[in-house]
Amino acid sequence: MNCHPTFCGMLVEVSDQGRLLSVRGDPDNPDSQGFLCIRGRAAVELPHNERRILTPLLREGRRGEDRWRGISWNEAIDRISSAIESTRRERVGFWFGHGAHVTGINRPLIMRFGHLGGMQVWNPAIVCWAMGAYGLALTGVIETNTKEDMAKHSRLVILWGANLASQPTTSPHLVEARRRGARVVAIDVRRAEASRHADETLLIRPGTDAALALAMAHVIVAEGFVDGDFIARHTIGFEKYAEHLKRFTPEWAAAETGLAAADIRRLAREYAATRPSMIVVGGASMYKHRHGWEPGRAVATLPALTGQLGLAGGGLGPRHRAFPTGDHLADLTAADRRAPGPWVPSHMSSIAQLIREGGLDVLLTAGTDMLNSFSDAASIERDLEKVGLIVAYDLFANDTTRRVADIVLPGTVWLEDIGLKETATHLYLMEKALEPAGQARPLISVLRELASRLDIKDFFPWADLEAYVDALLAPQRGGELTVARFRDMGGIAERSRLSHVPYQSGGYATPSRRVEFYSERAIALGLPAMPGYTTPAPDTGPPAHPLEFRQGRVLTAFHSFYDNGRALPMLARAEPHAEIWIHPADASPRGIADGRRIELSNDRGRFEGVARVTEDVLPGVVWARDGWPGLNGLTSGEACLTPEASEGLDPRIPGGQSAYEARVEARLLPV
Repeated sequence: MNCHPTFCGMLVEVSDQGRLLSVRGDPDNPDSQGFLCIRGRAAVELPHNERRILTPLLREGRRGEDRWRGISWNEAIDRISSAIESTRRERVGFWFGHGAHVTGINRPLIMRFGHLGGMQVWNPAIVCWAMGAYGLALTGVIETNTKEDMAKHSRLVILWGANLASQPTTSPHLVEARRRGARVVAIDVRRAEASRHADETLLIRPGTDAALALAMAHVIVAEGFVDGDFIARHTIGFEKYAEHLKRFTPEWAAAETGLAAADIRRLAREYAATRPSMIVVGGASMYKHRHGWEPGRAVATLPALTGQLGLAGGGLGPRHRAFPTGDHLADLTAADRRAPGPWVPSHMSSIAQLIREGGLDVLLTAGTDMLNSFSDAASIERDLEKVGLIVAYDLFANDTTRRVADIVLPGTVWLEDIGLKETATHLYLMEKALEPAGQARPLISVLRELASRLDIKDFFPWADLEAYVDALLAPQRGGELTVARFRDMGGIAERSRLSHVPYQSGGYATPSRRVEFYSERAIALGLPAMPGYTTPAPDTGPPAHPLEFRQGRVLTAFHSFYDNGRALPMLARAEPHAEIWIHPADASPRGIADGRRIELSNDRGRFEGVARVTEDVLPGVVWARDGWPGLNGLTSGEACLTPEASEGLDPRIPGGQSAYEARVEARLLPV
């Protein structure tokens, strides 16, 4: 239940004594159709896990000693509310992660708590999908065709940085498209899980996706593949963009990406000549660099140039945290009722600066491991010493709780709550299956108690939890989809006003409502008027760090909750240590052999793992999956956009990510 946009349906077996006995895929779920990957199967190990936090804890001794004593909920709430009341509300911050809102209903109330309570509250999308969506939104293409549409209609599918580990239920639809005769091309910095489903994999240098997209656009325009009618009716700035593209030749892009110019031309021609062609862009990993907004902006011009938007089997395909068509849940975050104040935006560098300058007295965290999710994590850990009280709500201890937290609150597993899930096509009612273990409490009940103590008016105006869920569902079917009606329907409902193919009548996400090759809005934000590309900065500082480090996802990765997946034995057995992918050309001169422990290092930090010597990455590149403790101690933390640009595009899409890129050296560790 944790993998947007997958959200696989689960059937759980519960004993008469209230214990979870088994978990299996729900064959009647229209999205997952009985499929469960290892993450879903490992859910059986959550509720009764011996590592689970079952009582509120108070730190004893100094931070980092990991010594605790149990306290009552009343004492915990007293300490938290007293700390908040003893300072100004703008000196209280709330940072939460996916682990806090796996039920699908917590997130609006976390934001509402911060907005009505006059506190700093930030959107965690800045560590995940938002930077890619920011680039797409600059061009105006943020809605996607569905996986079902891909299966039925696509003739060519380009998986661009899209590793199916983050959306495994797309795989059967990709297989169905191939069975129909569709060709699949994967573009990535490594041969990932998606390559198993691809007819061809093209490996490019990290951070050069925008260069490839611009070169493909160059070929499409120069060789006359453009759809003139679509461009006339649905776009702005084509003539300027066509002139702009002249310098982005395949030969230029070959030097940037490492692909041959002939392969770039071939891919561009194949994409433009095959109708319908769909591009599935990655959700997070391909954007985690200093100019991470550039790839989405450039890639989104390709279906516009060729008239593939609004076309069955075309456009952009299913991706992590895409905006589907149809009605959504109600916005109950009360953002419009937030009083004016010195609010720090959802901008990672600005949040880090606030902490570094001593601007927070209380930090509330929920379902996240801040020391592993923020870039330049070592600096964040040092600066958190300036925060007077740090509170963590979670199921399991993680680096943040062990090293910097003062109070830890025991959270509930999603099986112990009611909830909602929404995929691109359906909504699901999650019924409560278990009673909370130990003294664990649902986050909503904790927020309601704090809101009462702090006199936050109108935080929870609904009669009960189900009435609140009814309010979230209000836009669906004109208000007819209530919890009661949901139950009568078996807990599954198709999204109202769903379309598997967006943009059939235009209506793009720009001020002009057209695809914007040339954007006045971008200029106003201090950004270039047209899609562009910035060459990754060379390594210039001593000592030399010649290897480009990148991170991404695998099927065992659970981001920064469940102690980064380490608390679940099934996942820990499947991935007992961090694997660092390194090319033989880089491993050999360093004396690194496959399976040996190695260290990546730079001026910011060090990270240990086990070498996987493979030609599935390019020379000069090292790769590891995200979420490993200490990994983001290597990363730069440099702001990608200004706070003004970050906040000024779309309130749903903050561009506040800091860069996760790093240049490193690798060395063999002694046995």
